[in-house]
Amino acid sequence: MNLQKLRLLFANNGCKEILIKKLAPNDNSKNQVYFGGNFEIINVLPISSIETVDAGDWKRERFKASINFAWLTDEGDIFPAPKAQLILYPKYPEVRFSGFLLGCKNAPSKLMTQRLANRLLFISVNNQGQILGYVTHPESQLFLEFEKENDLPENGVFRVIELPQAVNNRNILLGELSRIYNLGWIDSKRLDTDHNILPCNASNCGGYTLEAELGVAPNGYSEPDFMGWEVKQFGVKRFDKIDASVITLMTPEPTDGLYKTKGAEYFIKTYGYKDKKGRPDRMNFGGVHKAGIIHKTTNLKLLLIGFDEASGKIRNSNGRIVLMDKNDKETASWSFASMLLHWNRKHDKACYVPSLSEIKENRRYKYGNNIILGTGTDFQLFLAQMAIGNIYYDPGIKLENMSTKPKIKKRSQFRIKSKFLPELYKKNEIVNVSSS
Repeated sequence: MNLQKLRLLFANNGCKEILIKKLAPNDNSKNQVYFGGNFEIINVLPISSIETVDAGDWKRERFKASINFAWLTDEGDIFPAPKAQLILYPKYPEVRFSGFLLGCKNAPSKLMTQRLANRLLFISVNNQGQILGYVTHPESQLFLEFEKENDLPENGVFRVIELPQAVNNRNILLGELSRIYNLGWIDSKRLDTDHNILPCNASNCGGYTLEAELGVAPNGYSEPDFMGWEVKQFGVKRFDKIDASVITLMTPEPTDGLYKTKGAEYFIKTYGYKDKKGRPDRMNFGGVHKAGIIHKTTNLKLLLIGFDEASGKIRNSNGRIVLMDKNDKETASWSFASMLLHWNRKHDKACYVPSLSEIKENRRYKYGNNIILGTGTDFQLFLAQMAIGNIYYDPGIKLENMSTKPKIKKRSQFRIKSKFLPELYKKNEIVNVSSS
C-alpha cells in the first residue's frame, strides 16, 4: 500500500476527506483509541444513535454512540465491524473509539491489539454515511510517504487530507451564493423529493427557495445540505445589518416529561393559554423561555440539568434541558443524548445567508452578499450559550378545533440571535460574495 493508492481507494468509495491519527501505545483494542478532548469529532463522523450509560460503582458516566464502521483491505475489500462505537466521557470530556475488532471477519487485529507507537489510523466517511478505516505499521512505505506530507490542515487530534472531489467545496458553495445574490428577486418556490419545482406560499419559504436554487431537495437524513455544508437563511431588514436577526438552530421534539408521557394535547391544555388574537376553540404554547427564568405566561422555568456552566462541561450523562413547573414537575425535557444527535453532523460546517422578503402579488426573496461561515463546533458550546440566555426555547405549538376534532401543530424551536453565532464555532468568517 502507498499513499496514492490509499487516496484512490477512499475516493472510489465516495469519500471526500481522510482523517489521520498517529496512534500512541495506549491506542489499542483494550484501552480504546483516543479521538479527542472534546465532542468535536462527532460533528464529522455520522452517528446512528446515542445511548446514555449510568455510572455504576466503578464505571464512568458516558454516552455510547453507534456508528457504521468497516475496515478497508489492501485489495479494496470492505469488512464491517458491527460492534464499533464511539464512547463519549462528558466529565473530562473526551471521545474514544472502541469495539472496532469485535465481529469483524478480516480486522487488522495484529496492529490494533498491540502497544505500538506511531501506527497510522486513516478514517473517512463515504457518501452513504459509512465510516471506513485503514491502519498501517510505522515502518511501512505508507507511513514513510505520509511523514513527508507537510502543511496538512488539522481537525482536533487528526490531520486531514482532502480528496480531489472535496477540495473546492467551499469555493463552489460561495460561487453558487454569488450567483444567487446576482439574481436579485426570486419567486418563492420549493423542490419536492423528485426535484420538481413547486410554488411555496408559507412564511417560512425563504429557506425552501434558497435550497431550491441550490438544488437541495428535502430528505429525512440528518446530513448537511450542500456539499458538506449546512445552509440556513435568515430574514433581515437590510443587507448591511446582519447581526440582529433571530435564527432557528434546530427543532427537536421533547424526549421526556409530561409532554411525552401524557401527550402534547395534555401539555397545551395544562400549560398553554387561549389564543391572544381571539381565535376561537384554540390554545397556544409559545414565548421565549430562557435558562433560569420563569416565563410570565406559561409559568415554566427552563433549566439545564447536568451541565456545569463554570467549566462549560456536561457533568451528567443523564443531563437534559427541562421545562419545570412551579410544583417541580418536568413538563417537557430534551436529553443531552438526543440533542447531541440533532447537533451532530449538521453543524460542523455551517453557512448562514441573509434574505429580504416581499409579498405583493407573489411572495419573493432576495439573498444577501455578506455570508456568515462557521466551522468546528461542539455541543457543549451550544449548552454554554443556552446557560447564559443567548440560545433560548421559543416554541410555536398550537391546538385547534379543541371541542370537535383537535388538531395539534408541534414546533419546538431552539433559537439564537445572529450576533451570537460566532460563539458556537471555533472559526468564523463573514464573506462578501458580491465580488466572487
